[in-house]
Amino acid sequence: MATLTEIRAKLQAAETKNTGNFVGDNAIYPHWNIREGENATLRFLPDSDTSNSFFWVERAMIRLPFNGIKDQPSDNKNPLVQVPCVEMWGDACPILAEVRTWFKDKGLEDLGRKYWKKRSYIFQGFVRSNPMDEETTPENSIRRFIMSPQLFTIIKAALMDSELEELPTDYVRGLDFHVKKTQKGGYADYTTSNWARKESAITAEEQAVIDQYGLFNLADFLPKKPSEQDLKVMKEMFEASVDGRPYDADRWSAYYRPAGMSATNANPKPVVTEASPEVVATASTTPTTSVQEPVAETTAPAEEKPSGQKAEDILAMIRARQNNAS
Repeated sequence: MATLTEIRAKLQAAETKNTGNFVGDNAIYPHWNIREGENATLRFLPDSDTSNSFFWVERAMIRLPFNGIKDQPSDNKNPLVQVPCVEMWGDACPILAEVRTWFKDKGLEDLGRKYWKKRSYIFQGFVRSNPMDEETTPENSIRRFIMSPQLFTIIKAALMDSELEELPTDYVRGLDFHVKKTQKGGYADYTTSNWARKESAITAEEQAVIDQYGLFNLADFLPKKPSEQDLKVMKEMFEASVDGRPYDADRWSAYYRPAGMSATNANPKPVVTEASPEVVATASTTPTTSVQEPVAETTAPAEEKPSGQKAEDILAMIRARQNNAS
């Protein structure tokens, strides 16, 4: 029988998890804040979910800019709402279904890229060298990293390197990754980032942290999969954004809202379509994070390329090289 203290601790842990324990916990390392010419050294760790062949998860979000907020002063900053693209779960995205048709018209290509999904990739690991003076750091030194496609391309390239004999996340023969920030065309550039040339083992202190806290399940930090009603709300918000209308907090804040805004209506107006006239809205908020993440590069449909070999194939190549060497 569990003690009252244990029961309370378990309930508190469940409460924290249900409200999104990754929001504002300072675990995300903001590498985009390092100064030009500086670099940070990271050591990636595997996902606690052993069914994930990768040591990262992919996130795809659609950014919806609005022309102010309804019934608020006109000088209010134009809000930006991020909604999950359901292609992350292999479903058809109602927003991208519309946007894809825009790329057939040269005059709509720029608008299409504005509303196209933005990819980013979530990793976890240690910050071994930090050029920033962070005001506070989490007690658990296993941090999460949100990487843009530019950095991800460099990270992924290591797996295809014929000289790589072990996964970069291996505790004994893994590799550090150096995030190097420069500037190109007035924008932050990370193309000089690279992997360390020499292998290194996890330190005793780092192993102690892993033993104490465990690894994150990276899928826990993806947005909730939208319900059918959520998709209707997303489509309505998308149409309002394209039309240049303001964000309607009373109508949408219980579903999706700008970072820092609280839901203003516990009983939002239902979003009704001709196909489903009797649909009733159910509140299903998506946690927002206070961290100012970098804007991920946009890849238009015409520019999309095959993702290449699957993780299983890549790992098989590495294991095969190890067996041949022995």
